[in-house]
Formats: sequence, structure tokens, C-alpha cells
Amino acid sequence: MEGKGEVVSRLVAVLRRASKFPNRLKVTLGYTTKMLENGKFEVSGSWCFTKRQGNNKHRQASVEENAFDPQISSSLYSRDIIVNPFSLSYKTFPDPLTELTVQAQNATWNNFLKFIDAGKGSQLTGMSELKKYFERFGYLKIPDNNLTDIFDEKFESAVLKYQKNLGLLETGKLDSTTVQQIMSPRCGVTDENHKNNKLHVTQHFAYFYGQPRWVRSDANQPLMLTYAFSPKYLSDDLTLLEIRPVFRRAFSRWSSVIPVNFTEAKKYNSADIKIGFYQGDHGDGEAFDGVLGVLAHAFSPENGRLHLDGAETWAVDFKKQKSKVAVDLESVATHEIGHILGLAHTSVKEAVMYPSLSPRTKKVDLKIDDVEGVQALYGSNPNFKYSSLLQSDISSSRSIGLEIRFFNWVNCLVMVLFISYFSL
Repeated sequence: MEGKGEVVSRLVAVLRRASKFPNRLKVTLGYTTKMLENGKFEVSGSWCFTKRQGNNKHRQASVEENAFDPQISSSLYSRDIIVNPFSLSYKTFPDPLTELTVQAQNATWNNFLKFIDAGKGSQLTGMSELKKYFERFGYLKIPDNNLTDIFDEKFESAVLKYQKNLGLLETGKLDSTTVQQIMSPRCGVTDENHKNNKLHVTQHFAYFYGQPRWVRSDANQPLMLTYAFSPKYLSDDLTLLEIRPVFRRAFSRWSSVIPVNFTEAKKYNSADIKIGFYQGDHGDGEAFDGVLGVLAHAFSPENGRLHLDGAETWAVDFKKQKSKVAVDLESVATHEIGHILGLAHTSVKEAVMYPSLSPRTKKVDLKIDDVEGVQALYGSNPNFKYSSLLQSDISSSRSIGLEIRFFNWVNCLVMVLFISYFSL
């Protein structure tokens, strides 16, 4: 596998070859980056150029390395560069990750694609369904008989709130990034409020007002919570032997940062936290919607119900489960346990408590935002060391920063080469 320096070398070589052609030439550069556990990265990519000859036939040469794999790639950069002596165009390719998500999307949410670029004053058939989405997650409160297909001022305000809460650029319009986020599989817990209870929001993390934490009568004793799996509502994809270790790991992540212990109860009815896989309307007023869409939901303390959508293809090992719509059970379990403990959603995309999760994605490591939020409720585990968490977050941020800076540097290099070429 080539490094990023080799990617640039290939680009330079292709552009140098382009300067020898008097006619129109198309150059394509595409590469993906894979982030490693040690904070470093690897790069794979493909480069292609096509010359239009006088007889209108095309001659094409290409070099391809390591096909794009959405399971391991952290990001995609693909650019189409058209060169001829008199004109230059520069545009972005569609992101295969987006295409994969669209192809493997909840049937209802997939229809939201047609609203891309809609803004205040727009009127598009079906926008009332999109408003129902915003109402479900706490951004709108409109009687059913008043739902219209008009993008009005109230809906613009809802879009702005959504963009702020999800850490997106606040445009008030349904730009492609916002629509892609709306279509992403996510947790069913609302972002803006929880039933009639408002959220207490800090700079990033949030938790519920009222009784946002589990308590015991004896404050001097460590808090011990029990959990159990429904004997009736289980996953069609996984056995209890596969599910149990997943939840043990998920609970242990939270107990490693707060003075709360979790243990599996022998009897389901007596457990503090009750876990089950349900489909459609299952009696709690929060019906599931089939494949993808809403993945799971949980209730704030001390309710203890944690429900997962039984229609999903749940996975504990992506090497064994090849489905494009497979959802990582451990990632969702870790997120929902955060709700069980009293945390709401965060705007920090890297955090476990961010509301959405793409198919075939694993996201289980608590970030600083998650830890600060839950420790604000329960205090810190005496054995927890902040330094290890800080180092992990810093390493991740540095890798992402290097990636962005490199991408900007490549763009600058391309423009310099073009300017040099046209000045000859």
C-alpha cells in the first residue's frame, strides 16, 4: 500500500504527462485513508487519465490500487480534473459511502433525497413526511391537520436547530450534508426534548431534567445496577451466547469511568435494566420502522427499558456478517446504555452519544464528551485515569487534522501545477 507522498508523486506524474497532450485530457485521482490504532494512517487510491483523440475515440490508461472498502476507510477524496488549452473545470465526485447509505436505507427516509437544496418558500410534495421526522425527534410541534408541504419559517427554524444539535453548518436549508444526516440510521431518542421534559444542555453533552440519575437509599454503598434479557423478545440473527459478551463489554466501558457496577440478573422481571429486541409497535409509544431508520431507543433513569429494533441485521463480527445493512450491536448497546444512565444526545460527532450510526460501522470507545457528561451525574471511578482518554482523543484529532491539511495541500499543489502549465 502506498503512502500519501506516493499519491502526490502519482498526481504530479499524471499532470506532467497531461502537459504533452495538445487535446482534451481527463485526469481522475481518487484515494481513501485508513486510520490505524497507533494514530498513523495508510492510503490507497486509483488514478486514471483519458485522452480524446482526433477521431473521437478515447485512449485510457489507469492505475488502480486496493478497491474502496467502506468498512475500513475513514474518508474518501475523489476529484475529476478536466484539462485542455482553453478551459478548466474542477468538480467533486459522489461519495461512495453516501451512495451505499442511500442504496441501503430505510424505505421512508430514502424519499428525503428529493428535498436536497430546498429552502424557505419551497413547496415539494411529501415534505409533510419530512416534517413528521422533525416532529418525532423534537424539532417541531405541529397538529396533524396542519402538516403541509410548504417550507415555512417554523420549518426553517427547526432545520437550524437540527443543524446546530448535529454539529452541521447552520444554513437553514436542506443542503446535501443535512439531508444525508437526516437519512442516516439513528437512535430513536429525541434530540431536542424527551416527551414533556426538557434537556439540560452543556457546551456539548446533555442530560435529562427531573431525575437524570440512578440513586440508592444508602449513599455510602457503591451503586449496583442489574440487567437482563427478555426471554421472549430476542434477536433473530444472534444467540444469547453471542449477545451476552457484547453487553458485558458495553456496560464495562461505562463502569470504568463512573462508580457504578453492572451485573446480569437471573430473573428478567426483577432487573433494573430490561433489554429486548422488538419490531414495529411494541407498546411503548415509540414504534420501530423496519430496516435501518431508527435502530434502538432507551429511557431515562430510573425506567431502565432498552429496546433494539428486531428488524435490523445485528452483527457482532463484520467478518462473518456480510450484509450491507448490518449494524454493530456493541456500538448501539454502548450508546443506549448512555441514555439508561441519563445522558441525552451530543453534537460531538466522534462521541458515542452522537445520535446516528452508519451501517457496518463500529463506534464503541468513550470520548471525553461522553465521560464528562456521565461523570457530571455520577462522579468519577477512583481507578479512572483521564490521561489515557486524553491521549486517545488527541491522537485521533491529530490524525484527522493531518488528513485535512494534506487534502488542502494536494488541492493547492494541483492549482500551482495548472498555473505553471498554462503559463508555459
